Amino acid sequence: MSYTTKLIVGLIGTGILCVFIGGLSQSISSGFAGFYGGLPFMVIAIVVCAMAVYDFWDECVRKK
Repeated sequence: MSYTTKLIVGLIGTGILCVFIGGLSQSISSGFAGFYGGLPFMVIAIVVCAMAVYDFWDECVRKK
């Protein structure tokens, strides 16, 4: 796959994943669980999104 294609597809996929995880975290925190009930999931969601962004950078952006 070409560099440009990998960059565009990786950016779209990583963006969709982070938006989904962020929306899920916001929904849990503002819903029944409340902020402190949703806090553990929020921390996990931030870590997962950070790992996804790092993997995108490692696979698509960084020149090996």
